[in-house]
Amino acid sequence: MAIAAGRTHVTRTSRLRQWLSPLRAQAICVGITFAAMFAGLLTSQTQLPAWLPSLFYLIAYVAGGIFGVQASVESLRQRRVDVDLLMVLAALGAAVLGAPFEGAMLLFLFSLSNLLQDYALGRTRSAIQALMKLRPDQALLKVGQDAILRPIESLRIGDHILVRPGERVPLDGVVVEGESTVDESTLTGESMPVAKKAGAPVFAGTINQSGSLEVRVTKLAHESTIARLIKLVEEAQSEKAPTERFLDKFEQIYAMGVIGLTLLLAGMPPLLFGVPFADAAYRAITVMVVASPCALVISTPAAILSAIANGARRGILFKGGAHLEEAARLEVIAFDKTGTLTMGKPAVTDVTIIPLTAFAYATASRAVRRDQENILLALAAAVESKSEHPLARAIVETARHRGLTIPSATNFASTPGQGVRAHVAFMGGMDIAVGSLRYFDGVRLHGLERAMCEMERLQYEGKTAVLVAKLRANTSAVVLGVIAVADVLRPSAPQVVERLHRLGIRRVVMLTGDNERVARAVARQAGVDEFHADLLPQDKVAIIKRLRTADGRPCHVAMVGDGVNDAPALASASLGIAMGAAGTDVALETADVVLMSDDLRQIAYAIALSRQTRRVVIQNLIFAITVIAVLVAVALGLQLPLPLGVVGHEGSTVIVVLNGLRLLFFDVRT
Repeated sequence: MAIAAGRTHVTRTSRLRQWLSPLRAQAICVGITFAAMFAGLLTSQTQLPAWLPSLFYLIAYVAGGIFGVQASVESLRQRRVDVDLLMVLAALGAAVLGAPFEGAMLLFLFSLSNLLQDYALGRTRSAIQALMKLRPDQALLKVGQDAILRPIESLRIGDHILVRPGERVPLDGVVVEGESTVDESTLTGESMPVAKKAGAPVFAGTINQSGSLEVRVTKLAHESTIARLIKLVEEAQSEKAPTERFLDKFEQIYAMGVIGLTLLLAGMPPLLFGVPFADAAYRAITVMVVASPCALVISTPAAILSAIANGARRGILFKGGAHLEEAARLEVIAFDKTGTLTMGKPAVTDVTIIPLTAFAYATASRAVRRDQENILLALAAAVESKSEHPLARAIVETARHRGLTIPSATNFASTPGQGVRAHVAFMGGMDIAVGSLRYFDGVRLHGLERAMCEMERLQYEGKTAVLVAKLRANTSAVVLGVIAVADVLRPSAPQVVERLHRLGIRRVVMLTGDNERVARAVARQAGVDEFHADLLPQDKVAIIKRLRTADGRPCHVAMVGDGVNDAPALASASLGIAMGAAGTDVALETADVVLMSDDLRQIAYAIALSRQTRRVVIQNLIFAITVIAVLVAVALGLQLPLPLGVVGHEGSTVIVVLNGLRLLFFDVRT
């Protein structure tokens, strides 16, 4: 029984400690301070013993000053002076001068202000900590034909897990069986579900929607994308912006100056002008209170942390306040082409029929032309289905996307770098060849003249064109059509470039290792101001450095890339922005800003958010400085009551915190 009672006591104690969070303890102390302060005021107006009001004021001082004293002692150990020490000294001074109620009010409002600050900044942190709840604690491990529920920490790379419809993916992995759509909005900010099938990657914390998936684990629990995101955001919140670092240094000098001014105001008037010491000290303490830089110091971190939390919810990771501030100053943005402005993989862009007579094609209806194009695409896909070339995969994927039936092919033969041929089971069977013009050297092609005109047009547009021909014999063939494949531009790219210009970006530049003809075509479609082609990684670095010193002055330049082969350029820019970083370690480590999705529009949003943050910081600084200046002037020129000074000072602190907190809800259409 004694053991059971002891265990119960331990359980209750642990529960109490778990419930009594630092914020709750702070709130309780604020409540005690308020109650004791007014109890002291009321009892001092009665005939009760004189020690009773003193006891209530003592309780108010202890409850209201305990956290301030702890912070002051910690600062003094580090040989620093901060606003907590100023407030504690001011309250003690008020008590010594016979104004314990004013001192208690100061401690109450100061502790209440700190409580509101911690709550507001806690809201920004909780927006990130909520990500931890997105990842399940357990997963269904597949063992033979059974599925066993296991803690995710016990799983190893290579294990197969089952994810049922409606469940969250517990660990990063690759689909090995099943098809479904997955909601990745919690990680990437992408609102549309993403289709998943065998070979597709899935990420911890995302939601499986429609079908069951068997997933092979590729990363352990602490290495998952969402775990890395949380770690990087926590590091970002601890990294201070330049303005914040300046204010931290300024606080030390300013606080020492306030203490010195307080001593002068308390000592000089009685010595020089015969002013009663109590009056001079009261005014000096009032000046100490209103001149304290609480609002000034908290104005920047309140805005910076809120903006970082806002961006993280959208899948935009600022790796510190310094990078958030830098984004607001950008003048030039350089984009890598492949995988950034473009989709990063070849896709069919044109399917053109080459009839023997132009008149027959011109008079055909749109439906007939579409049917002919689909037949041509199906024939080409039948041959290319036997090939592993990227262009071949693009043709096959397009045919499947259109829902075409791809005929079977036999007798496949390939000439590397030139083309392929096979016997296709279509209309009794025919030999089809797909390849470059060089592949048909020595073959008499019917319809070649019209095909050449079409290929020249497509190549001028930066596309790779191949001929599709029906072989009659080894020395004769009929051109059926031309298929063009290209790394297509992202649909949002032109709108994003236009949006960046509207945001005040002076130049948008495209960098690529592709040849000039392809680069020119993509640049024209995207609407960028200039482009540079045939670049090696070191060439991109040189151009970034040149852009940073354009017009003979320092220029703020961002580089946007995929974070892999663009790593040197990302590091050389004023701000490196990596796209599509889900699962890309290099992007997370190299760039200053990471976009967890492939949505170019997030770049414009990140810049808009950073500029709004700068505006809020400036608003807070101007407001805080103005309030301090006005209150100090009134305290020096007039007999400002200490309670009014306390209300004005602490009220301004709460206002700047709430103004910074607005950035949590910032949104803009990009």
